[in-house]
Order: sequence, then C-alpha cells, then structure tokens
Amino acid sequence: MEITTSIKYVGVNDNIIDLFEGQYPVPNGISYNSYVILDEKIAIMDTVDIKFTSEWLKNISSVLGEKAPDYLVVHHMEPDHSASIMDFLKAYPDSKIVASSKAFTMMKQFFDYDFSDKQIVVAENSTLCLGQHTLTFLTAPMVHWPEVIVSYDSFEKVLFSADGFGKFGFSDSQDNWEDEARRYYIGIVGKYGAQVQALLKKATSLDICMICPLHGPVLKDNLSHYLQLYNTWSSYSPEEDGIVLAYTSVYGNTKKAVMMLKQMLINNGCKNVVDYDLARSDLTLAVSEAFRYSKLVLATTTYNSDIFPFMKEFLNHLKERGFKNRTVAFIENGSWAPVAAKLMGDILGDCKNITFCQNNVRILSSLNDESKTALEALANELCKAE
Repeated sequence: MEITTSIKYVGVNDNIIDLFEGQYPVPNGISYNSYVILDEKIAIMDTVDIKFTSEWLKNISSVLGEKAPDYLVVHHMEPDHSASIMDFLKAYPDSKIVASSKAFTMMKQFFDYDFSDKQIVVAENSTLCLGQHTLTFLTAPMVHWPEVIVSYDSFEKVLFSADGFGKFGFSDSQDNWEDEARRYYIGIVGKYGAQVQALLKKATSLDICMICPLHGPVLKDNLSHYLQLYNTWSSYSPEEDGIVLAYTSVYGNTKKAVMMLKQMLINNGCKNVVDYDLARSDLTLAVSEAFRYSKLVLATTTYNSDIFPFMKEFLNHLKERGFKNRTVAFIENGSWAPVAAKLMGDILGDCKNITFCQNNVRILSSLNDESKTALEALANELCKAE
C-alpha cells in the first residue's frame, strides 16, 4: 500500500487473534503497522508480531527488491511491534537499529543479544537524515511504555506516532474510527493522560499532514478532529453528555430497576442513555463508554458482604485509568445488610472531581413503591444535570 510516493506500507493484518494483550476482544482483528521510507538511505519503521514475520519480510522484499534497508527504527518495544527484530537482522545483517537507550535495554532482555555493534541511540530532538527525508525523534515516555519514541518526517510532514492514534481493526478498515480508537485508548493508554498531554504539546509545534500509527488506518484528513479527541480523552473530560447505566443482576430485580430508570430518563428527555450488563457485555467497551459520557449509574447487589465481582472489576478498571470529572449515582440491592453503595463509593473515593448524586436508590430484594419513588427522584436529578 502506498502512503506517499516514497513511503510504503508493509504491515500486516491479524485476523487470527481473539484477545489483544490477552484481554481486549478484537472481533475485527488488528493490524501491526510497519512502513518503508525510500530515499538515499532506506528506513524500515518497526516490525510486527512474531506470527507474521514471514509475511512482513515478504512485504519488505516486494517493495525493496534487491535493495537492503539501512535502518530499522524501533519506536516501541512491545512484542507486537518488536518481536521480529532478530529475524530482520538475519535477513538484513548490515542494517542498523535506531531506538532509545531504554529500548536497547529491553531488546537485550527480550532477545539475550548485545546490540552494541548495531545500535544508533536517539533521544529528544535527535535527527536521522535519509536524504530528502529527515526524521526528528521525540521522546514519549509512558505512552504507554517508558522507552517509547515518535518520529517526525519534515519532508512529507508525517508523524510516526507509535501506539498513539491507534485503533482496533485492520489498517484498511472503513468502520467508524472513534469507537474502536476510544476503546483502544482508554483500555491501553488511558492511565497515562498526563504523558499523552505532554506529547500533544510537542506535536502542536509540528506541521503534521499525516499520522502513521502502529495500529489501524493511516490518518490523512481532518487531523484536528483526531487531535482534539486525544486531547479530550487524555484530559479525562467527557466527550459527550450522556448516561451510562452499568449493572449486575443475580435474579433480575436489579436489572428491572435499571430498565425502569432508563425509561424514566428517556421520558424526561435525557439523551444518550446506554446500559451494560457487566456480566455479559464486553467490559472494555463498558469502561470506554464510561469515559465517553458525563454521567454513570452503578447498580449492583451486595454479595458476600462485598460488591458483585463483575461490578468490582469494572470499578477497578475505572479507578486504574484515572476516572474523574463525572457525575456518579448508585443503586444497591440487598435482602439483608446492603452495603454495595458504600463500598462502590469507597472504591471511587480517591477519584478526582466526582460529583455523587444525592438521590441514590436502595432496593430491599425487589422494587416497591418506595424504591420506585427513589428511582424517579434519581432520574429527575440526572436529567436536570444535562
């Protein structure tokens, strides 16, 4: 695939994988992106997952023919992008590897090989001249590993953004970018908002016409849209006004309450009301939606004097990723000694700028007139906050 006349795509699409990083469902697969810059000197930008090494090397060969690359640039050492380094060196033994000092430390850990005769160490504002193309490297520590760098090609005005601006799905995917990019970002990078903000500040000084990430499609049009989304996500601001109803239900009574609340919210004119049964839904999607919208209702049962396990996992995912700047309400159910609301509040207690609703709901086994009235009060409070 041609990116420009001098930049070619040589990555691969993985339609075998079921769980990315062992936890994120990827029903539409994922891509491992790699690029070739053709100039007086030839640079390969990153490798691919070990399952696709042969396909990747064939892609490189189809672009280069009898030529050999001069450099392999390693932006990120996670194995889905670096696992084929040794196979690359076997195929092109005269090539040099360009990476950060921390990346070379990791390479030795992964491959038990001393790269001292192969390495070119780059740091903040280091440059690599290929001819017409000059790459300028910017450090991006903890976006989302400590060794990460990105590079900017001033000739083509291309940012090679490592895992930044990546998404689940194939490199040639035509589906909606935001949904799978959001789920990717919140799940994998979301904890490191401050570090992403620092990288975005560096990017604003660059004249960028194209972004080439390590996952998903190359971004060429309306780049301000993608940059603004990343600014929103990394500042933990709600992307849209809306209400997520996240619940678990053992015998259906808690679910009944949630569905009743949902209808009340809709009847009151609230928009963007979505619900997730945490025991049956994709947890990573529910988490990303909680970051997408401005309000969150948590409904669960007291279970073994604790919170129902799927809800507890959901809350821990939110807290780990820096959940903040939202309105939160609780619905608890219990046949005796209900404590779920208190325990959920305790988990989120350290999250910053959380507004807890006044009209939380307690259900004792099943809905009655009192708890239905409490649901109405909660619906009114949430809709007034719209």
